[in-house]
Amino acid sequence: MTDYNDQSNLQQRPALATQAIKTAIYNGDEVRLKALLTNEVFDELEKNHFVELAKESGNTNIVKLLEDTPATP
Repeated sequence: MTDYNDQSNLQQRPALATQAIKTAIYNGDEVRLKALLTNEVFDELEKNHFVELAKESGNTNIVKLLEDTPATP
């Protein structure tokens, strides 16, 4: 079983971090999402993807949180 909050595991496996972020978005888990976004910098495409997922879920707080996350062009 994978512990999505294990930071060393998430840093070594970027796909795991992406899945954990998507899961937090779908579940509306703002606290977990904030923890997962700590020290994350996405590219614009990835960030836009996460924002769109959040908009589909209808949670405006998560949308705002993701929109405020830094991204590289």
